[in-house]
This record gives sequence, structure tokens and C-alpha cells, in this order.
Amino acid sequence: MSERQNIEWKQSWHDDYLKWVCGFANAIGGIIYIGKDDEGNVVDLPDYRTLLETIPQKIRNTMGIICDINLLEDAGKKFIEIKVNPYSVPVSLRGRYYYRSGSTKMELTGVELNEFLLKKAGKTWDDVVEEGANINDIDAESISQFIADSKEKGRLPDTTGLTPLQILDKLRLVEENKLKRASLVLFGKDPSRFFPNISVKIGRFGKDGSDLKFQEVIEGNLVHLLNEVQVQLNYKFLTRPVDFAGMHRIEKGEYPVAALREMLLNALVHRTYMGAVIQIRVYDDKLSIWNEGSLPQGLDIASLKTDHNSRPRNPIIADACFKSGYIDTWGRGTLKIINSCKEAELPEPEIIEKDGGVQVTIFKDSIDGGQDGGQDGGQDGGQDGGQDGGQVSSLTDRQKQVFELIVDNPKISRKELAEKLGINESAVQKHTDALKTKKVIEREGETTGQWIIKGRR
Repeated sequence: MSERQNIEWKQSWHDDYLKWVCGFANAIGGIIYIGKDDEGNVVDLPDYRTLLETIPQKIRNTMGIICDINLLEDAGKKFIEIKVNPYSVPVSLRGRYYYRSGSTKMELTGVELNEFLLKKAGKTWDDVVEEGANINDIDAESISQFIADSKEKGRLPDTTGLTPLQILDKLRLVEENKLKRASLVLFGKDPSRFFPNISVKIGRFGKDGSDLKFQEVIEGNLVHLLNEVQVQLNYKFLTRPVDFAGMHRIEKGEYPVAALREMLLNALVHRTYMGAVIQIRVYDDKLSIWNEGSLPQGLDIASLKTDHNSRPRNPIIADACFKSGYIDTWGRGTLKIINSCKEAELPEPEIIEKDGGVQVTIFKDSIDGGQDGGQDGGQDGGQDGGQDGGQVSSLTDRQKQVFELIVDNPKISRKELAEKLGINESAVQKHTDALKTKKVIEREGETTGQWIIKGRR
């Protein structure tokens, strides 16, 4: 037996371990063994008789719950087992709330405490009525845009002739004619009046995070943010504009459209709306999106890279976005990002937990023939020409594979390259174009021609 998520070993009893009891009660339950060392070996517990009486009293008096306390024996040595059941109501220890997450015990405060208490009450943050809001706080144009966007998928119930309040009701965004928080996040005229940080911050960086070139902060409801963030990315931050309307297109030299859009949607749908703003960082060679909000219990980074069940932090918002066609099958967002990058012959995206949230990073292929290829290949190749022999030392791994195959067989065709590398011919074309831009190779003739090697480094 080994110490696991719901098991703790303690050599002796200290009242501080009541926090572990509280944490187990608020999570999935667990067992605490008193009289075992860190390796799980039973040690001498001379005061076990006293502990059998005082531990249950302390648990009952400080938290108001009952735990099974059992005396066990191994090789003649006594130890105590405290079995803590999970509770459907929140359990506090002297007014403080603790929670067992993974193998650690944490005290819940702020946003985390708020979400925990709502969950125990059978609610989520977006399902709560915002008492200070009314229908005048809803932007009718955003609702119209939402309905227009939903036409393609056909998931939204018929809204013909309905008032904005009736439409919100169909989307389960009102309760007894009172607006839920989700309605303000999705369609509010000024959601920041009710909740802080309903915005997206975009920064353009140089080599690292300390080299900020410029930034933009975009505020508004989810429908507005989804559109305006894409506009700003194209207008100021991306080297080459991409057509976000063409979800399945892969723009040469830029990030896959499907990956960018899915990253933004994931952040908007799954973020903690009482936490920090969504942050998009654009570098020369990569782009990342971070949103506050840790992964749900039982879900880890590895799970996001395989088929997994969706457990949205904001299910009311997520349901509305599904009906609009913004998101498809819950639980496949990260797979879409990974697969679209794979199809574009880009490195696998990086998904990490960071600073209490989740960050997704996609990487630009340096063979784009644009900013990197054009400057390096044009300037260096033009100045050094044949003396430099191209930019072989700066090639990506895939480019090097293509180059070596051409060196071995200058008459090799693009079709043969594609077969040997296990990629399609259009991807081969992109790689060979980059090699030519970098003055590494030239093509002499077409169908019956051959490759000319400029030089090696």
C-alpha cells in the first residue's frame, strides 16, 4: 500500500490534522492513519486509548461531523484509522474551509471558496441570478449576432417573433424573469459593471515576456469579444491576416485558424469570470492564451490530449455557445487544437497549468517564407550567396529531413518525398519552397528536372 490522493499517514496525532479531516470531507472523502511513518510502516502509538476518545470529540466539536475511528493492529503494534466520508454540504473548521486536491490540502478563499460553496449548493457561478440587473442591461444587437451565427448549425430553437427576454428564457439564461450571470457575460451591454475583468488583454512581445512591444485591452460581452479579439489579432498582432470565418482553412505562413479560434473559445467558456482577464501573448515564433481557472477534479493535462468527458466550469455559458455553433462537442476543444496543428505540419501545442489557470501555446513554423524566411533567406542569402551555402544550420527538423533526402537523390520527386516522410505533397511543397527561399536548393526543370544543392553547413 502507498499513500494516495485519499490516504494520509501520520506518526502521531496533532490537532492541525483536523484540517486534513475537513479537506477530505469537502472533497471525495479519505482515510488518515495515525501511527504510521512516511513509508507506511506501523510505529509505536502509546497514547492510542486517549486518542480513541479525544479525536472523535474534536472532530464533532469543531466541524459538526462524525467520522469512523477504528483501532487496528499490525505485528503487535496499534494504530488508528480515521475514515472520513464526503459531505454534500460544505464543512468548515472554525470558520475556515479546506479541500483535498490531489495529494495536497488547501484552504479555500476568494473565488475558489465562492465556487466551492456554489457547487455544494448545486449551483455554478454562471447559473446564479444577478439581482442588480434587468433586461435593459442586455444588448439586443449581440443577441441578433448570436442568432445569426447559429444559423449554420441549426441547434438554436426557433426565436422568430420573440422578445429578448423570451430568447434568454429559451437559452435558460433567466429565472423567474430575472437575469442570470451567464446572460450578462454573453450579451451584457457592459458586463464589467457587474463583474471585474470581463476582458481580454493582448500583448505583442519580443524574445521573452519582459520585452513587451505594445498591447490592447478589449472589453465587452462574449459575443463581442469573440469577434473583436479576432479583428485585433489580424489588425495589429499577426504577421499575416487570416480568415477566421474559414474555420478549416490553413493560411500559409500563419497559425491554423481552427486552433486560434478554439483556443479563444476555450478560454472564454471555461475561465473563472471573477478572476483575472484572459491574456494572449504573441511572440515572433509562438502565441499563447491563458485563462484563470484550474482543471476540474479528476482531469489532468494528459487527459486533455485524449478523448475525455467535458466538465465545463460554466455549463450555462457552454450550453448557449454549443447552441450557437461556437463550440461543437464538449471535451474535444483541445483535440481540435492539437489536430489542426498536426495537419499544418506545426509542432505539437503546449498545454500547461500555470498561475492558477491553463495556458495553451501554439508554435509558428519558421519555414513560412514570410517574416523569418523572407528576412533570413533574402538578406543573408543575398549577401552571402553561394559562399554561405544557404541556411542549413537554421533549418527545422522537417526541413533537414527534406534536404537530406534531396542530397541523397537530387532527382527525387515531391511525390516520393511525401511518401518517404509520410506527409502530403502540399506540405512537401511548403518545405521545398522554404528551402529555396533560404537559398539552400534550387529547382532545375519540373516533372523531369532535378534539385540543385546550393551548399551545406
